[in-house]
Amino acid sequence: MKTLKKRRRIQIVLVSIVALAVATGLIGYALRDGINFFRAPSAVIAEPPLSSEIFRIGGLVEEGTLVKGQGEVITFSVTDGGASVPVSFTGVLPDLFEENQGMIGTGSYVNGVFIATEILAKHDESYMPKEVIDALKDQGVYVEPES
Repeated sequence: MKTLKKRRRIQIVLVSIVALAVATGLIGYALRDGINFFRAPSAVIAEPPLSSEIFRIGGLVEEGTLVKGQGEVITFSVTDGGASVPVSFTGVLPDLFEENQGMIGTGSYVNGVFIATEILAKHDESYMPKEVIDALKDQGVYVEPES
């Protein structure tokens, strides 16, 4: 009788472990498209990602690089003070998007150009995304805004 109870407990534990492993695998599979890693321009230049990898890049829009081309194509460079990455975006830019302001773009790095599918800009005078502030601090070019 004791061995039957022991065997049943072992079976329950094994089934629970398998169910937990399957659930973890399904959650990871479902989230793989929703996770976008942030990279600073210096990190992109130092270790270029695969062209199939979707990630976020952020920094300051470099002065003198904003060019609005034919149609909706816009090109500019984003910098963190250490490196500069050319960006191409097709679409409508946010109203507050301008040179020397913080931005974050989502997209992929193809043939030396970041092809953005989404551009986010600051929403007031003092706001800058945390990732951009951290990247600028790492480069030693971040200046605290005046209160």
